[in-house]
Amino acid sequence: MAKYESQIKQVPFSQSAVYAKLADLTNLAVIKERFDDPAVQEKLPADKIDEVRKAVQQMEFTADTVSVPAGPIGSVAVEIVEREPEKCVKFSSTNSPVSFKLWIQMLPTSDTTSKMKVTIDADLNFFMKQMVGPHLEKGVDKFADMLAMIPYE
Repeated sequence: MAKYESQIKQVPFSQSAVYAKLADLTNLAVIKERFDDPAVQEKLPADKIDEVRKAVQQMEFTADTVSVPAGPIGSVAVEIVEREPEKCVKFSSTNSPVSFKLWIQMLPTSDTTSKMKVTIDADLNFFMKQMVGPHLEKGVDKFADMLAMIPYE
């Protein structure tokens, strides 16, 4: 197993608000709407905006699962396997070429702000680790950035 951790991200919402939104994945459908925000799009290379828009629009959410298109391999799906109220939500891959676990930890910094960290623990052999490891390192941090931008109100 190879573990990748994001930087700690500051979130301008309370720990309870962040947990409430992340513990029910249907709440994350807001990602589809947020993508049309020019501030979000300017963070992407101009030649990738249409590709990412298509992928975002194809995301599917239920209370316990989220499915994300992943190019030639089809889609990757994760499901919530554990909820630790207001502290952590743990996920496991259900449809992925690589088995992995993902967890999102939240801690309060005040009554109205919190911080979060995302961790991925992937079952990678030596060769896969060399090929995808650097992408997972960047990806886990970008995923945490995206989660920190969600309006948790």
